[in-house]
Amino acid sequence: MIEITLLADESYGVRSMCTFVETPDINILLDAGVSLAPRRFGYPPHPFEFDALRKARERIIEFSELADIVTLSHYHLDHYTPPHKGRYEWTDENTYKKIYGDKIVLAKNFQENINFHQSKRGYIFNKYVSEIAYKLHFVDAKNVKIGNTILSFSPPLPHGLDNTKLGYVLLLTIEHGGMKIMFAPDVQGPISERVLQYIVKERPMILIIGGPPIYLMGSKFSEQDINKGLSNLVYLIRKSFVKKIIVSHHFLRDINWRRELESRLEKKYFSKIYTSAEYNREENLFLEGVRDKIWKDDPPKKEFLDWLKNRENFSLNIDFYSMI
Repeated sequence: MIEITLLADESYGVRSMCTFVETPDINILLDAGVSLAPRRFGYPPHPFEFDALRKARERIIEFSELADIVTLSHYHLDHYTPPHKGRYEWTDENTYKKIYGDKIVLAKNFQENINFHQSKRGYIFNKYVSEIAYKLHFVDAKNVKIGNTILSFSPPLPHGLDNTKLGYVLLLTIEHGGMKIMFAPDVQGPISERVLQYIVKERPMILIIGGPPIYLMGSKFSEQDINKGLSNLVYLIRKSFVKKIIVSHHFLRDINWRRELESRLEKKYFSKIYTSAEYNREENLFLEGVRDKIWKDDPPKKEFLDWLKNRENFSLNIDFYSMI
């Protein structure tokens, strides 16, 4: 039996795919990071978003205390907790210790199949986390068996398009007692046929997947690329081996995501589709996709704007609702 708790993603008002997985053998925290987009629609994050960020960070810390293993699919700041203070990640200099201290950390190799910026972040992560973790292993294309639980990490696969400059990610399949789930972060559809075929080969019953970034169509992605990501996502939803699919991340940053998906699907498949919040039987809280509307409807006070301008000595102990 595998239990899944979705901790943070765009349906909770933040950028993340952090997930907690329990089997009878082990507790695993997947991609223990969260962040906000510094700019969207020309606006910085609204106080509502920072409040959601703080709550998400608190949930991640809470569940990290229960975890035996913490995984890291790639070195983007919404997928791991960096060893530094960050307003948009809601971290101080010690937050990473709460997440990774005394844990078994299973991470992507920062020296192979990686771009420059992620390699630099990975080097810093390895330097600090190796001093506090119980063990730190790089697990590209490796399998780990703990009791009757099998963790199967993919080879490095494209973060979206084949040959993308955004680098590569590790997908994770967790299997126990005939049940199989897959965590497929930042595959952006998947757009890549390599990723699609890997998922089909693994045949997960529950698939947690980063969908296509439809909000970037026309700027960073062509209409053809986005349509391919949507078509591949629809293909997976129609597969009989997939019983539930949790769509997440880039896909949910556009408020029209569900219309774009369901317009390509027969109604009989709608019941297979969840957001993280829906899977947890909670209400969706989409914030980034309506940031411009929130700023116009509930403009923050000068006190909040001053807090945003203070880049060095900003406090993480504030009441955002008093700033509206």
